[in-house]
Amino acid sequence: MPWLLANTDPTPGGLTAFVLDLTAALGEAGVAILVFLETVFPPIPSEIILSLAGYLANTGEMNLWLAVIAATMGSVAGALALYWIGRLYGEERAIRTLAMLPLVYRDDFEKAAAWFHRHGRSAVFFGRFIPIVRSLISLPAGAARMPLPQFALYTAAGSGLWNLALIGFGWLLGTQHHLVEEYMQYIDYVVYAVIAGLVVALVIRWALRRRRDRVSGPSADR
Repeated sequence: MPWLLANTDPTPGGLTAFVLDLTAALGEAGVAILVFLETVFPPIPSEIILSLAGYLANTGEMNLWLAVIAATMGSVAGALALYWIGRLYGEERAIRTLAMLPLVYRDDFEKAAAWFHRHGRSAVFFGRFIPIVRSLISLPAGAARMPLPQFALYTAAGSGLWNLALIGFGWLLGTQHHLVEEYMQYIDYVVYAVIAGLVVALVIRWALRRRRDRVSGPSADR
């Protein structure tokens, strides 16, 4: 992104400029890969990537509709991976295995499963708008052997709308790119604050679970 690097001092706005350059370098295919990873591994946030993709589309670095399509393809691919894990191994076994991943907890899966069992197949569509749930809802859907064409359709529809909204937000932000450049340093501060808050929340969550496990003994839900 020469226009950004030419107008941005490397110290202020350094992180934001770096992420923008990285997203531009990866292109639409990179957006699909990053969204796929976020779907399979929920702690990775896709909101930032999708918003930046929309921003880059406005500046001509990326095609708007290709970015939406790529993000939706990544969402569907990740959802299908979890769907088949649930279908092949069953809900309980899949949850027990996947809960061993770092920063992923059994009760996250159980909440998604409860959402699916309570709302039925419509949960696959509406769950795509809810963080964490939008990834993990695929597992109980697969375990319940929801028809694959229906699952793929609901997933593509819900994910497509979500991706369009976030990429569209980034596109609108791109109309004010001169202000983004001017306040790049302050945008970095916001990004740093969000990252710090996320890390603190994860550490607190981990510490509370460790304390609970010490009081109640080893727990199956980590």
